[in-house]
Amino acid sequence: MAAMNDAMTSAPGKGRKLGRDLAGLAAILALAVLGYLLFPNNLALLTRITAIALLVLSLDLVTGYCGVATLGHAALFGSGAYAAGIAAVHFGITDPLLMLACGILGGSLAGLVCGVVILRAHGLPQLVLSIALIHLFHEFANKASSWTGGSDGLAGIAPDPLLGHFEFDLWGRTAYVFAIVLLAVVFTILRLIVRSPFGMLCRGIKEDPIRIRAMGASPKLALMKMYVISGAVAGTGGALNAISTQVVGLDSLSFTLSAESLVMLVLGGTGSLFGALTGTIVFMFFEDLVSAANPFHWLTMVGALLIAVVLFAPKGLYGTVAGLVSRWWGTFR
Repeated sequence: MAAMNDAMTSAPGKGRKLGRDLAGLAAILALAVLGYLLFPNNLALLTRITAIALLVLSLDLVTGYCGVATLGHAALFGSGAYAAGIAAVHFGITDPLLMLACGILGGSLAGLVCGVVILRAHGLPQLVLSIALIHLFHEFANKASSWTGGSDGLAGIAPDPLLGHFEFDLWGRTAYVFAIVLLAVVFTILRLIVRSPFGMLCRGIKEDPIRIRAMGASPKLALMKMYVISGAVAGTGGALNAISTQVVGLDSLSFTLSAESLVMLVLGGTGSLFGALTGTIVFMFFEDLVSAANPFHWLTMVGALLIAVVLFAPKGLYGTVAGLVSRWWGTFR
């Protein structure tokens, strides 16, 4: 009877969570269709936004849900991009799905390496270690020019038609659809992960790691697992970027990309997958808009936006709007 009562009590909560998941997935697909209709000649930008969104989602896993401070997460993204590119150029693996698998593997291995190093410290030393790692990854890729192309970039990536039928055309239609499908699949998997007992454990580690350790769990092992998962997600974004642009440059391993991804996460709201997507879309569209309108002072406008969000919406754009909607809904129920 107690078990049945618990099941009946939790059923409405599960139903609401499932409803939010379906609504979020529907919103992603609706925005994808809207973007295709409104920007048919700029699908390359939309594909790039999707790839960066995967990077920001992966950063949210370790920073927003686990509380690990990092400014070097582009190392995972770039590792996935170079793994997919090297597989195509040097080993003849040009099937897009196999290139994607190589990118996921490369990102996961980079996540394992970064996790081993970064998780040995806490707080500010973690930031220092992450900055050192991104510079080391960048320099390694630059020196290994016979494999990576060095400062000239890794060119000559020519993926085969997707599933043997859909060629990657100059308009970027196939790459865009491929990107949206990847984003939808990854988003669904991550929603399951963050709501699972493992995801709740990671949230508990962020709040009170000493209590989690006293309960018999290993915070370091759990964080290491999440770092590897984060690396797989970032590697997916890197592989997508390599497949869609057919070139991999050192900018995919830059400190600038790491810092921008953290800015996007804070802009949308940490600890929320919806916030990560919101921050990425708003930042990249705003950046593209103001840089085209004022190429000399666009960084000033971006900085002003970030200051305004931090001061007046400390929970991020999505977190603030969600809080207001929840308060309004509770008032009128």
